[in-house]
Amino acid sequence: MKLWLAIVLIVVALILGVVLGFILARKYMMKYLKENPPITEDIIRTMMTQMGRTPSEKQVRQVMKSVNAQYDQKSAKKEK
Repeated sequence: MKLWLAIVLIVVALILGVVLGFILARKYMMKYLKENPPITEDIIRTMMTQMGRTPSEKQVRQVMKSVNAQYDQKSAKKEK
């Protein structure tokens, strides 16, 4: 009887560890991506230049604003 109890407790502890680890890792990555976005103003300038456009500062800031709004919108949906 004690062997079954030990096996069940080990399995439950493993499942809880995996779930808790996943949740903590996801929160950490979301926080990291919010603080260090993968798209920067330099990347936007480079992309616009490669497309044959000479980006003005206003255009770059407008694109950054739309990208940040999109990130905020996605994170707001996930928090609900």
